[in-house]
Amino acid sequence: ASSRGTAKHMSERIAPTRTPEFEARLKKRYASERRFRALGLGAIVFSVAVLVFLLGTMTFNGIGGFQRVEMEVPIDFTEAGIAADPAAMEQPGALASLEAQGLRDVVQYFAEEELGEAAAEELGAQAWRDVATAIIADPAVLQRSESFWLPASANLASGYEGEGSPEMQALAAGLYEEGRLAKNFDPGFLGRSDATNPQQVGIWGALKGSLLTMVVTLLLAFPIGVLAALYLEEYAPKNRWTDLIELSINNLAAVPSIIFGLLGLAVFLTLFPNLRSAPLIGGMTLALMTMPVIVIAGRNAIKAVPPSIRDGALAIGASPVQVVFHHVLPLALPGILTGTIIGMARALGETAPLLMIGMRAFVATPPDGFTSPATVLPMQIFLWSDEIDRGFVERTSAAIIVLLLFLLVMNGLAIYLRNKFEKTW
Repeated sequence: ASSRGTAKHMSERIAPTRTPEFEARLKKRYASERRFRALGLGAIVFSVAVLVFLLGTMTFNGIGGFQRVEMEVPIDFTEAGIAADPAAMEQPGALASLEAQGLRDVVQYFAEEELGEAAAEELGAQAWRDVATAIIADPAVLQRSESFWLPASANLASGYEGEGSPEMQALAAGLYEEGRLAKNFDPGFLGRSDATNPQQVGIWGALKGSLLTMVVTLLLAFPIGVLAALYLEEYAPKNRWTDLIELSINNLAAVPSIIFGLLGLAVFLTLFPNLRSAPLIGGMTLALMTMPVIVIAGRNAIKAVPPSIRDGALAIGASPVQVVFHHVLPLALPGILTGTIIGMARALGETAPLLMIGMRAFVATPPDGFTSPATVLPMQIFLWSDEIDRGFVERTSAAIIVLLLFLLVMNGLAIYLRNKFEKTW
């Protein structure tokens, strides 16, 4: 009886009393939690909506950039008098040989015969090169008649879009009604370089320049940044000098990118004055900008490795170097790669540092190597966006899509490597 009385007394003491004040506070906390969840969900929905709007706008505006206005020109090569040996067409001078035989005049002649003089004058100046490319790919085409869709001039393309002079619009409308003028997919956009005519421009030169620049940036920034992070975190003594170095690295990560461009202009172009606008100089400049980000991310990833990993490795006889490179670095590598992804993505979209070292030059041919003149995708987008021609506006949107795809591929590869090396403990 005594124990039952004690239990009853204790239950009365600890039983919660749900007073009106308590109920109000509880209701307020639940309402606060619901508001927080709603705000978080709203932020996610808003971010996704902005991303979808951005991608949708770029895709809608960029579709036209992957197309060009072309005229259909039938050519009877049996009357052209052009000869091409299949073996000679495989040689580097095949294009020059066809030009010497008058292929340009042949294309112009048949354009006048089939479309009229006014329409033939609006044929692209380099249209004959498309015909030459077809002949080089298949010399047997010289034994028959063939129809080619060749690029129109910028003026006729503007007329097709409803712009330009009334005469050009009328000419474009007449050719369109005859089925001789259309806007077709332009696969050469991904294989050509910059040009003064929006009908002839391509993105390959800038894309190759970006690729070469990113290779130089990664080869310089990644190993130096990782080794610096390892030294500062594992070997460097804690004194005034290391504190100064850490402070300097943290400040460098927040320095505006154009400052690194000025540094590249003052140092690298002074040492290598003949390499202006080369991917090597651009990569070295962007490596300076990317390195602090990799060092900071690397230090945080190394610091996150549990001390027990180091203690266990030392306990079984591993040397300090073996502990770092066999245990600490592999476990910290996913975090280091995360910082590298962020740094490289920032470097890929930079234009200000590259403006200072001359990578805004007009480059009509793709770079042959790391020391050839080149431009990069962000700079090409910047240059095209400054043009007033509608054709360049569409090409700009298409170039933005290519840049986004390049960024997604690069980040996807880095994320794959990060997940592959990721380990748990």
